[in-house]
Amino acid sequence: MALTLTSPAFSDQGAIPKRHTCQGPDLSPPLAWTGVSEATKSLVLIVDDPDAPDPAAPKMTWVHWLLFNIPPQTQGLPEGVQRLPAGTQVGLNDFKTLRYGGPCPPIGRHRYFHTLYALDTCLALTHPSRDQLEAAMQGHILEQAELMGTYQKF
Repeated sequence: MALTLTSPAFSDQGAIPKRHTCQGPDLSPPLAWTGVSEATKSLVLIVDDPDAPDPAAPKMTWVHWLLFNIPPQTQGLPEGVQRLPAGTQVGLNDFKTLRYGGPCPPIGRHRYFHTLYALDTCLALTHPSRDQLEAAMQGHILEQAELMGTYQKF
């Protein structure tokens, strides 16, 4: 079975509810996944926005959330997760925090990619940036799944 990532809060390519953004309480969305292979030693979740700052003229990919060393038996994360699964570690996002930072686009409708990676190892890192996390993942990705939501301020 292939790795899949879903959310009861929004469908793939659907609108992310305001409660998961800077215009609401900025709660992380509930996420669920299936199809984690037996060879998986850890999971990585990266949430980012490739449309920053303006979808008509993107200049960078803004990182909203980095989680790694998620135990492979974990089947998802609840909305506004307060207690991460044991062993899960957090990377530094582009808000310069170690937590979820929801969509807050300055202009236009942005795309927010939630990408889950199954790895054949656990990573020995302390609060890495996205670049550091991705470098450590090289050669260890077994599979990945993606869920994309959109948001525009009103």
